[in-house]
Amino acid sequence: MQTPAERIPVTDDDLFISGARERRRAEMDDRTLRAAAGFRSLGVEPGDAVALLLRNDFTFLEASFAATALGAYACPINWHLAAPEVAYVIEDAAARVLVAHDDLLNAVPEAVAAAARAGVAVIAVPTPAECRAAYGLAEEVCQAPAGVPVWNDWLGNFEPLAELADAVTETMYYTSGTTGLPKGVRRFPQSREAAATFGRVRDWVYGIEPGVHALIAGPLYHSAPNSFGLRAATQASRMVLMPRYSSEGFLRLVEEHRITNAFMVPTMFVRLLKLPEEVRARYDVSSLRHIMIAAAPCPAEIKRRMIDWWGPVIHEFYGATELGYMTVCNSAETLERPGTVGRAVDGVTVKALDADGNEVPAGVPGELYGRMAQFPDFTYNNRPDDRAAVERDGLITCGDVGYFDDDGYLFLCDRTREMVISGGVNIYPAEIEAVLVDMPGVRDCAVFGIPDDEFGERLMAIVQPQPGGGAGLDADAITAYLRDRLAGYKIPREIEFRPELPRDDSGKIYKRRLREPYWAGRERRI
Repeated sequence: MQTPAERIPVTDDDLFISGARERRRAEMDDRTLRAAAGFRSLGVEPGDAVALLLRNDFTFLEASFAATALGAYACPINWHLAAPEVAYVIEDAAARVLVAHDDLLNAVPEAVAAAARAGVAVIAVPTPAECRAAYGLAEEVCQAPAGVPVWNDWLGNFEPLAELADAVTETMYYTSGTTGLPKGVRRFPQSREAAATFGRVRDWVYGIEPGVHALIAGPLYHSAPNSFGLRAATQASRMVLMPRYSSEGFLRLVEEHRITNAFMVPTMFVRLLKLPEEVRARYDVSSLRHIMIAAAPCPAEIKRRMIDWWGPVIHEFYGATELGYMTVCNSAETLERPGTVGRAVDGVTVKALDADGNEVPAGVPGELYGRMAQFPDFTYNNRPDDRAAVERDGLITCGDVGYFDDDGYLFLCDRTREMVISGGVNIYPAEIEAVLVDMPGVRDCAVFGIPDDEFGERLMAIVQPQPGGGAGLDADAITAYLRDRLAGYKIPREIEFRPELPRDDSGKIYKRRLREPYWAGRERRI
């Protein structure tokens, strides 16, 4: 990650935009270095953590770069978490400072009080008008708690930091906690030379170069939007923050600001394609040059339709917070090999292994293990045993399952924890979801295993109908649709409809919340 003093080919007039607000790069840099000096006055030292409970806002960028300037870790917190979960992350990270939007401070008063009792300095950030509007926040919940310093006023107490830390730190993300408590991925500091080398790899993956117009569509507390956003912020001549993703809003911003680069997740593609044709045709997207997707496998048909619409600007990578970028593919490779997530990036080793640690042949699914030479090594904060458990022969796994073809192209199946074993047969829900989500009338879906006394597990599908477009959508219609496209054993035995599915701010479904009630009281990890 670059800090303001080491950027390449940028100007003080580069523009950052959020809603109706604009900020020039010179002001962003000044505020960032004042924040760094302020953090230092609060006792933040190299290796410490600065917790961020923030929506998409300029302050997120300022505070993140300020922590890095000191050799400390910016630690974004998923603001969908409940108060005990927020408190856990702040405590586990041993954060010295908590920077948070007013409404989010007011949403978790117990966590804020616990942090204050532990000596954590709390700084309140006014919730911007665009965020208040996007989330329907009442004025009364957006008032700073009494006695808490306010970010803009607090910055005025300090002169910009003059000297930057020698080592470079990455953001410390906390994993989603699919099983157990979330784990902080704490990367070891790098030299500035090593960080610059990795920065060039990141630029290549995201298609970033000086002068890009970047759009932040997903929440910055997530690792991929965060890594894209922080890197793009160092080189963009225009950066636009979306307070909350909406499909038509995305298209409107692309046209208005001539956006060239963005990071997206497959759910966003699905929602864009569900827009009426006349809405899609209303906007000029010809400025787009490099759209990267990741975070979940993208159905091949969805990707093909997006390429038909936007042209050969769609790219995909497979990676993880712990792994970095393992494989990358472009639009041509997608069309030639539907379903692939590409081949290994230079400097990457990635293998599919069986349960005994043996590499499996081409075409056979195995658990994926890999390492990226340019990516700094990591530990799980305060959990060295968990870190040791994910390593085998120097390679790291995040529990994903996939296979390679004869030419080394990777195809993802699912995650080991998502895999359903029914009557001894391995079934990958992601394959079923990829087919079902493309059915007319289906807005989104989640497929998972539930207990079955005879087979161990059976497939359950929960479907969210498209608003106004779900007429005739019932269990029989879905079963018939899937039978034409999948083997019989992959057809969900139970199908339920819900108007909404629990999801994070990028649209990714919290599948654990759907699955958990079915496994309550049973001896099984969910």
